[in-house]
Amino acid sequence: MNDHKLAKRNLFIMWFANFFIGGSMTMVLPFISLYIGTFGNYSTQYIQHWSGWTFGITFVTAFLFSPIWGRIGDRYGRKKILIACAFGMGLSIFLMGFVQNVWQLFLLRMFMGIFTGFISMSQAFISTQTPKEIAGRVLGTLQTGNITGSLFGPLIGGILADTLGYSTAFKFTSITIFISGLLVFATREYQVERQKGTKTSYTSREVLSHILRNPILVNVMLISTLVQVAHFSIQPILSLYVGELHGTSNLGFYSGIAFSAAGLGNLLMARHWGKIGDRHGHVKILVLLLFLTALVYLPGAFINHFWQLVFVRFILGMAIGGIIPVRIAYIRQEAPVAMQGEVLGYNTSLRFLGNIIGPAMGGMVAGFYGFSAVFITTSTLLLIAGLVLYAAMHRNPELARSH
Repeated sequence: MNDHKLAKRNLFIMWFANFFIGGSMTMVLPFISLYIGTFGNYSTQYIQHWSGWTFGITFVTAFLFSPIWGRIGDRYGRKKILIACAFGMGLSIFLMGFVQNVWQLFLLRMFMGIFTGFISMSQAFISTQTPKEIAGRVLGTLQTGNITGSLFGPLIGGILADTLGYSTAFKFTSITIFISGLLVFATREYQVERQKGTKTSYTSREVLSHILRNPILVNVMLISTLVQVAHFSIQPILSLYVGELHGTSNLGFYSGIAFSAAGLGNLLMARHWGKIGDRHGHVKILVLLLFLTALVYLPGAFINHFWQLVFVRFILGMAIGGIIPVRIAYIRQEAPVAMQGEVLGYNTSLRFLGNIIGPAMGGMVAGFYGFSAVFITTSTLLLIAGLVLYAAMHRNPELARSH
C-alpha cells in the first residue's frame, strides 16, 4: 500500500475513532450533577459545588499531562499513546459506574484527565502523515469526526440515563471508548519524508526555544486558550439564558438545541475553512476568523427571543469551527515533525487552561453584570486576540507566509 492510500485509510479510521471519543466525552456531562445527587440527600448548593469541581478536575490534570504525552509520542510513536489514552479513559469511565460517593467520582475524573489527550494526539498522528499544503483540509476533516460525535453524545447519554440509569450510562460510554482504542490498532504509523539533515529528536528546552523564537506561533498557541475561554464562558449559564428567553417548559430539550446549534455550524464549515487556510495562508484566515467570531458573539447580548439565540449559536459555530484546523495546520507548518507531538501537547494544555478559566469567568460575569455582559466580554477578548495576531503578522511577514 502506497503512502497516499495508507494516509487516506488512517484518516478514515481515525475519523471514526474521534467520532466515538467525541460522543463519549459528552455522553455523561449533562447528568454528572444528577449522578452526584444520587449518592445522598445533599443540598442544591453542595451538588453545584461538587459538580463544578468534578467537571473541572479533568481539565486540570489534562493541562499538566498533555505535553508529557506529546513528548513520549514524538519519541516512541503516537499510535501507542493513542491506544493507552483510549484504554485509560475507558477504564476510568467504566469504574465511574460503580462509585458510591462524590470523592470516588472526583478521583476517577482526575485520573481520567491524565489520559484525556486522544483528540490532540490523533491530530499529531494524522498531521505527521500529511503534506503541509493540504494540512488544513485534512485536519478539518478529522475534526468533523469529533464534532459529529459531540452532537450525538448528549442525546444518547440522556436517553441511556433516563431508560437504564446513570450507572449503566457510564458503563456503556466506556465501551464506545474501548472501541476507539481497538480502531487505532488497525492504523499504520509512518511520517512524511523528512528533509535531509533535519534532527530526529529534540529536548524539551529546544522545543520551548523553537516556540518562543516565533512570535506568531506563540500568539497562535495562546489563542487556543482564548478561544476555549470564549467557547466555555457561556456553557454554565446557557440553560439559564434559554430559560429566561423561552421559559421553563421543556428546558432541557431547548437547551440541547441551543448547545447543538453551534456544533452543527462547526460541522458544516470546519473542513472548508481548512481548505481556505491551505489556499490563502493559515494566519490570514485565523485573523479573519477571530474578527468574525468577535462580530458574531456580540449580537448574543441583545437578543430577545430563543430562535435568535439558536441562530447566533449556529453562525458562531460556522465561524469558530475553522479556528482549530487552521491553527493546527499552522503548527504543522512551523514545527518540525520530530517535535510536533510535544508542541501540540503544549497547545492542548493551553486549550484545557481555557476550559478551566471559561466557565469560571462566564459564571462570575453573569452573576455580577447579567447574561448580556458575558457575550460583550467574550466578543471583546476575541477582537483583541485578532488585533494582536494581525499586528504580529505584519511585524513578522516571513513567519506568516504559507509554505
